Amino acid sequence: MYTETQIVHNNTKTTVDGALDGTGEMVINVGPQHPATHGVLHLVITLNGETIKKLEPHLGYIHRSIEKMCESLSYRQFIYVTSRMDYLSSHINNHACALTVEKGLQLEIPPRAQVIRVLMDELTRIASHELWWGAMAMDLGAFTPFFYAFRERETITDIMEETCGARLTMNYMVPGGVMYDIHPNFQRRVKDFITLFKSKIDEYNDLVTGNIIFQNRMKGVGKLSAEDAISFGCTGPVARGSGVKSDIRKLFPYEVYDKVEFDEILETEGDSFARYMVRIREMHQSVRIIEQLIDNIPEGDFQAKTKAVLKLPKGEFYTRVETARGELGVYIVSEGGTTPYRIKFRSPGFSNLSALEHMVVGSKLGDLMATMGTLDLVIPDIDR
Repeated sequence: MYTETQIVHNNTKTTVDGALDGTGEMVINVGPQHPATHGVLHLVITLNGETIKKLEPHLGYIHRSIEKMCESLSYRQFIYVTSRMDYLSSHINNHACALTVEKGLQLEIPPRAQVIRVLMDELTRIASHELWWGAMAMDLGAFTPFFYAFRERETITDIMEETCGARLTMNYMVPGGVMYDIHPNFQRRVKDFITLFKSKIDEYNDLVTGNIIFQNRMKGVGKLSAEDAISFGCTGPVARGSGVKSDIRKLFPYEVYDKVEFDEILETEGDSFARYMVRIREMHQSVRIIEQLIDNIPEGDFQAKTKAVLKLPKGEFYTRVETARGELGVYIVSEGGTTPYRIKFRSPGFSNLSALEHMVVGSKLGDLMATMGTLDLVIPDIDR
């Protein structure tokens, strides 16, 4: 779990490779390649026995300067780079960028493209929550759920591959609509998946949610009040697990989200189990959205007519969307050229991670994995 142990005692710090003698504090390093960090995240943790006294995330191990790279690419080209941030929400990342460019161009999107985009977003949300659920259970010692999760997730990625040609970094959303029309099998395969998936969520609950050992590891652990969630800028399931209304699809509807019926899932306990239940219940809502749209995809164009080279007028443009992890904001400053003057991404993972120390100080080291798992961190989303 750690590469170096330090004893802090009488204002001196001595590096040792042994156990703590009970007279001071111990500093351990979790990561940057620990399996529970789900990426290259380095946590420096100060312990008193097994109790966490302090936690410092050290970032930057996978920083690729994506924002600066985007500023040298055209408004068509830069979108593909954003698939590499939160790669489990790549469709939604691309969607946010396309919406921002379209806002600058004042471009009207064909109804068919809008519905296809939302369908892809919600399939992406389910696939992301599936991977989170399997990995979350595995972090707490349950290996079987990981295989259950990937069994259904593979069905979604197969559907994506048939239409988009990719399984992870999609590059399917483009300014004006989507790159290709949906595959002729798309509607049939999505409906077959929804029928299958409804029964599988019950399996997930039987296997994990109702397990008394799992509940004991999660309930009352990693508490985050609504006030603190707002103060730290938390969004997505992390904020909604504390009772904070933060679903961008409800607060600032985009595409056809104002035309479909779904509930914003809120839990008020603010602990790890509440954040867990938000994501489980959100998968039901994604299914509900897909069912309303899959047989009602309008005919017509899947992409608006645009110029080969796009130029945004001089100005500043901002759009926000709801990814599987929370609010993603895209801010573009244009000087009127073919490339952005400045791009800034407001990623949900960075703000959610900032609350981790507040959530775990005073708890046991073993509780850290339960709490960190419910943040659903994707490190490239934080290290941009």
